[in-house]
Amino acid sequence: MKKLLFQFDTDPLFSSFDTVVAYDGGADRVIGHGNVTPDNVGTLVDGCIFTRAPKDKKKTAIFIGGSNMEAGQNLLAAVQKHFFPGFQVSVMLDSNGSNTTAAAAVAKIASSTSLKGKSAVVLAGTGPVGQRAAAMMALEGAEVAITSRHIFNAEKACFAMQERFGVNITPIEAADLDARAHAIQHANIVLATGAAGVELLKEEHWRDNPNLEVLADANATPPVGIGGTDVMDKGEPRHGKIVWGAIGFGTLKLALHRACIAKLFESNKQVLDAEIIFALAKQMA
Repeated sequence: MKKLLFQFDTDPLFSSFDTVVAYDGGADRVIGHGNVTPDNVGTLVDGCIFTRAPKDKKKTAIFIGGSNMEAGQNLLAAVQKHFFPGFQVSVMLDSNGSNTTAAAAVAKIASSTSLKGKSAVVLAGTGPVGQRAAAMMALEGAEVAITSRHIFNAEKACFAMQERFGVNITPIEAADLDARAHAIQHANIVLATGAAGVELLKEEHWRDNPNLEVLADANATPPVGIGGTDVMDKGEPRHGKIVWGAIGFGTLKLALHRACIAKLFESNKQVLDAEIIFALAKQMA
């Protein structure tokens, strides 16, 4: 019996990246659907849970993707509402690759320094990866702040993380390079999660900062988010700091994504969201 993965994407076109990784993770067949919403997902879920015998339900699973994390969270909740005892399949949420990317980045940071009690700043942290990474570091005991060009967006993201994870994140408005340099002045850890090709810090903004221990940058498109670093950095020492580049921790991100797909088919009762994905990332790191 084939392992079937149903890819429910909140965007019009389902992600080819997620499809490739799903096959690499062990799915025999990936069936993608775009524009999936809480209103139209019911029939799709019913098809997943009613078609196979109890012992075979673990060979059907659901992956929720798309660019919008809030939409993904709402879709996950809607999918779970259709489950009931004896009729459910495993499901994974990874909108915009946020859970796996954030988990890999934070796991590599945690492999370089203890997070407990440290001051961490997530630059441009209002997006899916930034929010998930900030929450994961806070759950590990770090004091975390996120920056945004507009304080309203930072405050909104912090409220969303408090609602979802029960963590307190500090919002910071930092609209330019100098403001971001000021925001990291007392930080021990900096993670950049800005848009592709946007430089958030120059090398001189962090090079001589005596408080900094670890920097990580999730941007793989030139110019990198943190000047003076390289996308291939794998815990490289630079100016007395440990640096992780996007491809440097991206190897773990891909391995983690594949491992999560494989894990979906181990039983039919798993829900792989941020916490479980991060726990697996720490083991793999």
